[in-house]
Amino acid sequence: MTYGCIVSMKTTPGSRDEVVAILLGAADGLPAAGCDAYVVGLADDDDVTIWVTEVWRSKEHHDASLELPEARAAMGKAMPLLTGEFTKQELAIAGGLGL
Repeated sequence: MTYGCIVSMKTTPGSRDEVVAILLGAADGLPAAGCDAYVVGLADDDDVTIWVTEVWRSKEHHDASLELPEARAAMGKAMPLLTGEFTKQELAIAGGLGL
């Protein structure tokens, strides 16, 4: 089984679109880092929460990706726009469409 996680983060009011752009802009190098799926989602009735769903070949691939220069730069840009309210659910991925 592969590693997955679902993360939510709350942005400061009016910053959600900018954080989404930062997250999506940093996604280009993820396949080479071992990421099989990276989905950024938004709820229609909540303008400050972002949901990110990720599937990785292993937890080690995920953890190593957080040290990539592109990931560190994206985190540096996004952090001032976030409130610090996060949730994270780690998963053992059993399978699914596209995996």
